[in-house]
Amino acid sequence: MLGFINELSTLDQAYWACAIVGSVIIGVFALLTIVGGGVDVDMIADATVFQADDGGVGFQFFTIKGAFGFVTVFGWTGVSCLDSGYSSQSTFLISFAAGLAMMFATALLFHWFQKLTEQGTLNVKNAIGKTGTVYIPIGKNRSNFGKIHLNFQGGLHELAAITNDIEDLKTGTLVKVLQIVSEELILVEKITNIKS
Repeated sequence: MLGFINELSTLDQAYWACAIVGSVIIGVFALLTIVGGGVDVDMIADATVFQADDGGVGFQFFTIKGAFGFVTVFGWTGVSCLDSGYSSQSTFLISFAAGLAMMFATALLFHWFQKLTEQGTLNVKNAIGKTGTVYIPIGKNRSNFGKIHLNFQGGLHELAAITNDIEDLKTGTLVKVLQIVSEELILVEKITNIKS
């Protein structure tokens, strides 16, 4: 192997180095992900270029994984182009473009996964104004919390609830969510006028 490397030009060696080092590091990232190494270096060194309007994690172009993806694709494309007889300038331009495309694809993929994760996360604020049914009786005047079943965000959820009503809310009572008291507790009221 060393004899093969020594026979290459300096430019060839540089592309091979990028290809091999990048491939090994990407392989390590993949192995850690599969095994569950739990080391997320992106959280340490990411630079956010596009931030989402809601203050969450936006589209991140420059990440550690994206950078190693760039180096890997840059190296292998350079090796292929030089092997096919392209000039050094053409090889660099093609390799650089391919590396950028890989960075963009990596960023897009992780952005898409992030969106899927956010969609699956329960946001209790989406329950405001929704109607549900008392499952465990709720004490009057916030004397005791109970639980309600509520259909929102595409599924049936069980939430702890209190009420300001002057009577206990029994199992089966229809209620409306008024506000979020805390992450795990909502304020509800009995629905008295039900339109037929």
